[in-house]
Amino acid sequence: LDDLRVRGFVGRMQEFLFPHRHHLYLWTHHHFRIEYNGDKIIYASINTTHHTPFRLDNVTMSDGSMQVEFTYSVEWVPTDYAYSDRDTLQKKSRFFRKNLEIHWLSVFNSALLVVLLMGFMAIILMRVLKSDMARYNEEEDGENGGVDDVGWKIIHSDVFRLPAHKSILCAFLGCGAQFLALFLGLILMAWLDVFNVHKHGAMNTACVLLYALTSGVAGYVSAHFFRELDGHNWVWNVVLTSSLFAVPFFFIWSFVNSVAWYNQSTQALPFTTILLLMLVWALVGFPLTVIGGISGRHHAEPFKAPCRTKNVAREIPAVQWFYSLPVRMLVGGFLPFSSISVELYYVFATMWGRQTYTLYGILLIVFFIVISMTACIAVVLTYFQLRSEDYRWWWQSIFTSGATGLFVLLYSIFYFSYRSQMSGVLQTVQFFGYTMLVCYVFFLTLGTVGFFASLRFTRYIYSNLKMD
Repeated sequence: LDDLRVRGFVGRMQEFLFPHRHHLYLWTHHHFRIEYNGDKIIYASINTTHHTPFRLDNVTMSDGSMQVEFTYSVEWVPTDYAYSDRDTLQKKSRFFRKNLEIHWLSVFNSALLVVLLMGFMAIILMRVLKSDMARYNEEEDGENGGVDDVGWKIIHSDVFRLPAHKSILCAFLGCGAQFLALFLGLILMAWLDVFNVHKHGAMNTACVLLYALTSGVAGYVSAHFFRELDGHNWVWNVVLTSSLFAVPFFFIWSFVNSVAWYNQSTQALPFTTILLLMLVWALVGFPLTVIGGISGRHHAEPFKAPCRTKNVAREIPAVQWFYSLPVRMLVGGFLPFSSISVELYYVFATMWGRQTYTLYGILLIVFFIVISMTACIAVVLTYFQLRSEDYRWWWQSIFTSGATGLFVLLYSIFYFSYRSQMSGVLQTVQFFGYTMLVCYVFFLTLGTVGFFASLRFTRYIYSNLKMD
């Protein structure tokens, strides 16, 4: 209006949780408020308050069209602002600022809850550990010799027993470390405006290039830890590391792209693009994985456990139901998911909706929040597992931390059913195909964070325990 941007809402959605349903409304009356000074328009705004919207639910269209009557009203208000103040008033417009404030407030609320929960968990855990160590060390000194060994001390000769399937474990950790580096680099690049965040093509290109360039991280971490665990077939370990994500991605992407081809969709990638992606992986990604594997293998030292491991494994007693792996996965997956649930909505709305995500500073904060939350939860759950005299923490620390991916999958089902309004075979296959890959990436990344946090914690408590 007179070269002034006027923003308003076209409609609104009314949502109910129990039972979950929503109604769509269209604003058919718009009220214009125009502020003027003399013969110059200084500011203009539009609102839809005090008017009843048109409900779009259950509207039947006989010939594919619908007749809607739109009306408007205009209010002219004199103002003392000069014509030169137009840009200042435009910048002070609160149309987007309210949404931004709500976004920041929700993230700040999640961050505050996470910090308080982490603080309470750390205080309680340190008090319990201090009491356990004092009691165990008193028993070792003979001051309280009548007390039987119970809890995590009794399994000190089994807790560092090397896990089964070492090569898969190390490849898993390598891929998780790679995605940690990829996410951090991608968010920082978007935050620093290295590429145009408004174009999904630029974001996808950056993801592909960063995945190829960070392949060396995967090879280094995997081969380094594989060598520490006394692994010998390092060539197979490097091949497994480079294939652990690339192979599932290739099969799922091939199926989704084939469905797009069959439906003659423009989203199907042409053969030249497919060939280019394969060349990037073969000429950049895989060689960097090999180079990283060679470097990690040569810089690794044998695994130094604080406790000696016996030849015969100790029998694991039966545990109560709240110490079982499914319950720990429920806790370990839900709490980190709760810290990212708000941001996850905006990410899904950007990926599968029409919104444009630009608040990468908030995303960077949430990234560190979920990593910190996952590490703390993994330490607590590992402590409870060791206290129940179960020394199989290697793989289970990964499962409990990576369970966040299962909650992301459940949320994606909810989003597809009640938020996306997507339908048809092509949209369904694309949504769930790529969403399963995202959940798999969550599992790899957070499982790696939980494992290394549990490893550091386990080393710490057993290195400070007096042994015979």
